[in-house]
Amino acid sequence: MGRNIFRLLILIGIVLFYSCKNSGEQKESKMNIVQSKIMQQEDGTISLIVDKADCYQDIVNPSSNTAEWNVVVSKSGRFNVWLSSATKDTTDLKYNSSVMISILDNRLEARPACDKIIHNSSDVTYPYFRADSFIGSLYIQDTGLYNIQIISEKIVQKDIRKGESSASENSKLLSVFLTPITR
Repeated sequence: MGRNIFRLLILIGIVLFYSCKNSGEQKESKMNIVQSKIMQQEDGTISLIVDKADCYQDIVNPSSNTAEWNVVVSKSGRFNVWLSSATKDTTDLKYNSSVMISILDNRLEARPACDKIIHNSSDVTYPYFRADSFIGSLYIQDTGLYNIQIISEKIVQKDIRKGESSASENSKLLSVFLTPITR
């Protein structure tokens, strides 16, 4: 009987040890989730940088490459959506297919054009220029946490870019900006 109680106490100790260890891992993973959220800026702008996104790549069909962000919207309303691309050719961004942006049921789809060329931008280095493209506007009705997703063949992860030829790197998607429309 004494041995059974001793075994039971050891078993309880082991269970407590592993359960405490697992709860620490859960707290750590919850902290990483909180840290991966993008916060809306004071002026209402939402800045989404592709290098800081969760990216999914399809080497066979790059037109389905996806970047996702978790964004905390503190000021709802209508937003203009702009894309920033790094390009060598300021007359044609060479997007083979349109870019799709989705937030809940709101979806924008457009082929980016060079609406603004930013010379000497700190976002790119020679031989690239930064080109901003107006995609459209969308309405975010409520505040809260949103998953924003963009799909484009020009979403290329940093580590994969190194292996590409210069011909396939004429342009690449850098970031997405949602700027509030004020009256």
